[in-house]
Amino acid sequence: MEKSKVYFTDMRCEAGVSLLDKLDRLICEAGIERIDFERKFVAVKMHFGEPGNLAFLRPNFAKTVADRVKALGGLPFLTDCNTLYVGRRRHALEHLEAAQENGFSPASTGCQIIIGDGLKGTDDLEVPVEGGEYCKTAKIGRAVMDADVLVSLNHFKGHELTGFGGALKNIGMGSGSRAGKMQMHSEGQPVISQKRCKACGLCFRFCAQNAIYYGEDKKANIDPGKCVGCGRCIGVCNFTAISNKTSADNDTLNCRIAEYAKAAMGGRPGFHVSIVNQVSPYCDCHSENDAAVVPDIGMFASFDPVAIDRACIDAVNAAPVISGILPEGQRGAGDHFTAIHPVTDWRSQLSHAEKLGLGSSEYRLVPVR
Repeated sequence: MEKSKVYFTDMRCEAGVSLLDKLDRLICEAGIERIDFERKFVAVKMHFGEPGNLAFLRPNFAKTVADRVKALGGLPFLTDCNTLYVGRRRHALEHLEAAQENGFSPASTGCQIIIGDGLKGTDDLEVPVEGGEYCKTAKIGRAVMDADVLVSLNHFKGHELTGFGGALKNIGMGSGSRAGKMQMHSEGQPVISQKRCKACGLCFRFCAQNAIYYGEDKKANIDPGKCVGCGRCIGVCNFTAISNKTSADNDTLNCRIAEYAKAAMGGRPGFHVSIVNQVSPYCDCHSENDAAVVPDIGMFASFDPVAIDRACIDAVNAAPVISGILPEGQRGAGDHFTAIHPVTDWRSQLSHAEKLGLGSSEYRLVPVR
């Protein structure tokens, strides 16, 4: 069986050639024109970034992709679904304001923005998951499913629960409605170390489910009946006092993300673009971003979401860690993702996606000048 092709170009630019020129050349070389875009609605699934975070993809990347889709006869729109946690993307009005604050508009991107699961995050379709072991159906934002073609535009980075965030997570978790996100997260409930808790109140402030409460000792606790396992408290704790109970919960989340990606792809044409720059340790859902773990690497494109994620992982792990980012003791084994988030195992997401027939981790890298 022939290996999946993943096309790659680095971030170097000679005089007169921009990164956007190189991105357009990359997606053309990767064969995006093989998709029939003529008068087709094209969902360009991406993350607009939580305000305060500066690691998200700039709107310029989206415009390059949208302009190429339009040149091929398509009708593109940018889309993402509402979030489960406290933030500024919980409903469509805030979500659109956040996107605009971060520079996304029809003028800057050349296309409209549609929030995939509607005003309150309830506008979804229940889609069968063929071969699903954890989810028999998936709740996918209606606008995402209404599109004729799905293009994922991904900022490749680390993630505190899944190890990394790339094409599969952008499609799977990102296309789930609020109810869908609850379904994916629901068994990954975290625990709080009373020894490490400083009673600072951050986890309480950021819990959208009112699941955090304080005992007589002023230490934070989690009500398991209210917690949906979104993991936001893990990300905001400055004292590493909150973690998942077991790595199996993270593995389950990874598998559910793969199954949601399977449902969101929906058997229709798909194409994937990943930008590996500002590889921050955490998701762009945070209202802040830490310094990049490795230097900017490049841009990738493929028809195979599993192959492109694996290629990005390999490229990041092959890159040197920027001095001062990780303590010396955390740099072992050539796996930057596990070094940053030891409770995660990113391999479970890829292996389950392969099992579902979404693609292959075996790939051939095709350089594009």
